[in-house]
Amino acid sequence: RLCTPSSRSPISGLPRDTMGPPSAAAAVLGSCGADAGAGEDMESSRRLLDRVLGALTALGVSAVAAVSLDLPKHLQLSLAANLGLAALGFVVTTATIESTGAMFIAARLRGIDLNKRTTKRDATGVLVRPVQGVEIPESMGTIAATVFILVMSVFIPFAFAVYERHSFPHADLAEYLAAVLTITFAAFMGFADDVLDLRWRHKIPLPFLATLPLLLVYYANGNETGVMVPTQLRGLLGDYVELGLFFYLFLLILAVFSTHAINIYAGVNGLEVGQSVVIGASALILNVVQLHRTPTQHTEYREQHLQSLFLLIPFLAVSLALLRLNWFPSRVFVGDTYCYFAGMTFAAVCMVGHYSKTMVLFMLPQFINFVYSCPQLFKFMGIPNPRHRMPAYDVDRGWVKNSYTEVRPAELKAVGKVVFWLLRTFRLAHLLPPDADGVVKVSNLTLINFVLFVMGPCREDVLCLRLLLLQVFCSCICFAVRFGLASYLFETVL
Repeated sequence: RLCTPSSRSPISGLPRDTMGPPSAAAAVLGSCGADAGAGEDMESSRRLLDRVLGALTALGVSAVAAVSLDLPKHLQLSLAANLGLAALGFVVTTATIESTGAMFIAARLRGIDLNKRTTKRDATGVLVRPVQGVEIPESMGTIAATVFILVMSVFIPFAFAVYERHSFPHADLAEYLAAVLTITFAAFMGFADDVLDLRWRHKIPLPFLATLPLLLVYYANGNETGVMVPTQLRGLLGDYVELGLFFYLFLLILAVFSTHAINIYAGVNGLEVGQSVVIGASALILNVVQLHRTPTQHTEYREQHLQSLFLLIPFLAVSLALLRLNWFPSRVFVGDTYCYFAGMTFAAVCMVGHYSKTMVLFMLPQFINFVYSCPQLFKFMGIPNPRHRMPAYDVDRGWVKNSYTEVRPAELKAVGKVVFWLLRTFRLAHLLPPDADGVVKVSNLTLINFVLFVMGPCREDVLCLRLLLLQVFCSCICFAVRFGLASYLFETVL
């Protein structure tokens, strides 16, 4: 995709996702397929998505309702109110996005999806410059983030109104407000990035600043800053290792990583929101499982997971509304705003729920994508980083395929030569034979391109599904480690 200058990603070159007026979607549906049935296939993909999301939502609501039966009456009412407000947030997000697309385009928050037949190309299939195509509204994650913040504000009386003044949980309220404030800061920074096109030297430290309110409340409430030691090592290290300042540094790094990792793992319709929905749903499952299996005498531990649920349910509601409109063929681009908003929400919920190490495992594909991308992200490694690392487009079939960067192996520095040797020897990327000038084309180093290299070209929604299934698989690994492997390392696993 191509975005306006205010919404380009300097590291990955990935344009943000997009919902346009109905005419935009109709134009894409009418011209993206290689035959007359392609538009129908795309609509069937949307219908399948709606059915899957509907079934999973019903299952999730049922699980939350079942686990609420063991909660005190006032918490049952709070959870019911949270679910009701989340449903309202879904409706409002959908309606607002559908009605404000033209407004965003008029404000020059717009983009063009490069991997569509509606984008003009010459006879050889090369994009015409400047790029011409159907304009799609950009930065629609702003709507989702705004609705989420409003929902969480309205929810405050439902969560805390039942308490008397002498027994009011001030610590819980402070943590809740700090989490919402942190997420609000992150969403605002994302919108500033969409509009002002901030440089990476500016945007990288921003999540540090946004996380400070929540970290200060975490410190003031006296929450734990250490880790339990596996049984096999307790004779050497003791039962518990206090990390102190290093634990807060870990939380800060997690906040920065989760925010930007979603941003650079993008370039396919539905992927930014889709991966966020999978991660959020995985965290919700963890909360529900922990509430179900943790004895009621562990009141504080159960309340921590409940606080996490209060944040996750509305987040998933607004994200699902955005996903339906961002799915292939995308009618909206989500923008940096959503990436900041989603990433900081994950950082906030794992701090509130005290499962930061588990959240790291949930984000395993994002970590793999970051490590795999490092040779292009860091100049000293020598692999050139083109403006766009998103997949290329096969005009004849209407599929996406590997995109490439050009490398001159003879001119690489020592680190670059090592990286190139690893890529070629272990087949970690697709390398085309060198041309007469010794230039080798190497597939761009993103997890998206690696999946295309391994599994071959495909339609864009099929590629997105493969990547989301990989995210689900990694979540399953996380649960196996969290509840399986951990039982061999610790005497008691909560």
